[in-house]
Amino acid sequence: MLRRTVLANGLTVLVREVHTAPLVSTWCWYRVGSKDEGPGRTGASHFVEHMNFKGTTHIPRDETKGLVERFGGTWNGYTWVDQTAYFETAARDALDRLLFIEAERMANCVYDPADCEAERTVILSELAGSENDPDQLLEIELTAAAFKAHPYRHPTIGWLPDLQAMTRDDLYAHYRRFYGPGNATLVVVGDVDPDEVVRAAERRFGAIAPSPAPSRAWSMEPAQLGERRVTIEREGSTAYLKIAWHAPALGDPAFFAMLALDAILTGAKGLNLWASFRSAPPQRRARLYRALVERGLASAVNGALLPTEHPFLYTVSITATAGVSPPAVEEAALAEIDRVVSGGVTDEEVERARRQLRARFVFETDSVTNLAHQIGFFETTATVDHFASLASRVESVTAADVAAVARERLVPSRRTIGWFKPSLPAGAAPDADAARP
Repeated sequence: MLRRTVLANGLTVLVREVHTAPLVSTWCWYRVGSKDEGPGRTGASHFVEHMNFKGTTHIPRDETKGLVERFGGTWNGYTWVDQTAYFETAARDALDRLLFIEAERMANCVYDPADCEAERTVILSELAGSENDPDQLLEIELTAAAFKAHPYRHPTIGWLPDLQAMTRDDLYAHYRRFYGPGNATLVVVGDVDPDEVVRAAERRFGAIAPSPAPSRAWSMEPAQLGERRVTIEREGSTAYLKIAWHAPALGDPAFFAMLALDAILTGAKGLNLWASFRSAPPQRRARLYRALVERGLASAVNGALLPTEHPFLYTVSITATAGVSPPAVEEAALAEIDRVVSGGVTDEEVERARRQLRARFVFETDSVTNLAHQIGFFETTATVDHFASLASRVESVTAADVAAVARERLVPSRRTIGWFKPSLPAGAAPDADAARP
């Protein structure tokens, strides 16, 4: 059972008892991500996340790690399009110390100018690494092409000119605007007593001044009127194809039909951004796997439908087999998609998708860390009720629902196609078999 308490200053506290091991996981979530960044400030949320590990008024910059690890624990954080999160998982006796860390992070980060410059170097190196990865680079460019208005078009890490220009005061202002109790959710899962957790949270966070969630407005994406294309040609050895369609937000009833559709096309992945995508999905019966990988046209195929507050993208990613011409790969992929659009799916395929997704939902809450993540992620994306009802929502999906969402969403006018095509190094001789059909 989930216990919900809202402190006087606006902080939401969610507690779930799990007594299988003497552990506790604390996650502090903030409703701020890359969609909340204004012009010239792309990447601010991710930059701020980095800075919030660099010390507070009462925790020197090098001591946070030790505060957790002395209890045998682990810690980390991440930023995405809708939220930023920080967590620690440790022995249950560490609870008060973990809450102290998160209260300090909420109210007392220092943003030393030297640390800002050092962290800028780290982030610029991270950005260069993603741009040197053809698959990641194509993802960034494809997303930017698919959106014209909504800030989901910006990469979470930000654009290079903005990262170079952002000042310490810019970062601190972003921190102070979004890091307050009214814009935060504290999640505690583990071998705890809910009443004690609430008292400890009140003791650590209660003195922080109230701050409501900041007002904000977003440009919502207009309907896409025609196919868009992106082609990147750079030195490399492998060709990558990505096809993206505009997808429903988590709160849209069509989201779960599209989740089942993705399972049928590329294999069931689940919905845990922290853990679900670290293992390969079951693909032996997936339509695009059979159409592309089993026929030797691709070495890998994957799909991504992620839970978001606003409508985002459903993306199919394909790694072309060496020597296969790009048009042959694209033609085969789109032909299989068209078969689903025109012919629908079978009851057997939908039942298999439901079964696989149910299993994924169980696996992705297999620890107090993963369970706490899911509670906080769904609370800050839509509501935690969506997490509690995952199995029933998937169970209610029918073949007719999947066919309808395919007909509505997977149409040429709503898709964006991206290619990374490797070019030969200067002076290299072309392979005579490089363009075989």
